[in-house]
Amino acid sequence: MQNLLSDLVVVDLTRALSGPHAAMMLGDLGARVIKVETPAGGDDSRGWGPPFVAGESTYFLSANRNKESVTADLKSAEGKEFLTKLVGKADVLLENFRPGVLDRLGFSVERLHELNPRLVILSITGFGHDGPEGGRAGYDQIAQGEGGLMSITGAVEPTKTGVPIADLLAGMYGAYGVLAALHERGVTGRGRVVRTSLLASVVGVHAFHGTKWTVAGELPERVGNHHAQIAPYGMYRTKDDIVQVAVGSESQWQTFAPVVGLDPADERFATNPLRVAHRDELTAAIETAFSTEPADEWLRRLGETGIPAGKVRDFQQVYEWEQTQSQGLLIDVDHPTLGRIQLPGPPLRFDDNPYAGARETNLPPPRLGEHDDSVRAWLEE
Repeated sequence: MQNLLSDLVVVDLTRALSGPHAAMMLGDLGARVIKVETPAGGDDSRGWGPPFVAGESTYFLSANRNKESVTADLKSAEGKEFLTKLVGKADVLLENFRPGVLDRLGFSVERLHELNPRLVILSITGFGHDGPEGGRAGYDQIAQGEGGLMSITGAVEPTKTGVPIADLLAGMYGAYGVLAALHERGVTGRGRVVRTSLLASVVGVHAFHGTKWTVAGELPERVGNHHAQIAPYGMYRTKDDIVQVAVGSESQWQTFAPVVGLDPADERFATNPLRVAHRDELTAAIETAFSTEPADEWLRRLGETGIPAGKVRDFQQVYEWEQTQSQGLLIDVDHPTLGRIQLPGPPLRFDDNPYAGARETNLPPPRLGEHDDSVRAWLEE
């Protein structure tokens, strides 16, 4: 299981979140990821907090496991020489500079492929590498707004998601593209450039909201904690708490309606389009029924009838949940400053490997420049 990508060397020139997340995904699959940071402070996210624990940013810790850290000033002659040697030994290079920055440093795509024709290059930008606004700086919440995601999120006013989803999606799409380019390289012997952006990542997950506009000409709207096109499917109040229920088919509706005292053939609710049209009435009727018993009782009843339902957990409840732990979603690492710490782990498992990702031993997020000596010695071998 440690051999999935262990033959690959990845040079990570990225900072903040989108690029580091992509590089971490490759590291989780076994690649050797060498993160190149500026000597003065390193990755921006090392300073993002609170919270800081023993001087370490928990933000940085979230996106940089399974990496080595080296420092280099890429504007200096020494730094350029170092990167030149590193590119020569690498399989993949990741960067998320604004368009043109890497060119000005002397490492254009053409130059990189002169140094290493087999190099796969991932470039992540805010709004794309070209087009009328391709040079704009990109940050997650700006992209969520510009990409339409906030217009369909929330109940009253546009709302961002609780996690920096544009950054994370761009990283995921980037890693996905890198693996495709590596597969192609196995046939052609040459690397290529993979490009994505925060804007592209958000538009790429519009899903049925996108086709609602492009095909039906209907503008998606915010519906809060309910599904835009399925009912009942959302969050409901009970006697003591909230529960979420997803009735995703007509057969499930036939089962669910009697549980909450409704007639499945009621002319307001007999089909999904009717239930969507009368969503407010349906929600009121369900919550009237739910108000008679606590959430746990309703979850028990719904579970017995096979209706998908669940709690809304906070992070403590998620990480203490036996189901989360059973999936290998928490990993223990020995950090050079913090000692033994627990991190949210990779979301993939392979065959019967009890560990998430493809490594039996995960590397802790590195201290700034922790691997300066070892990486430079390796380059001289």
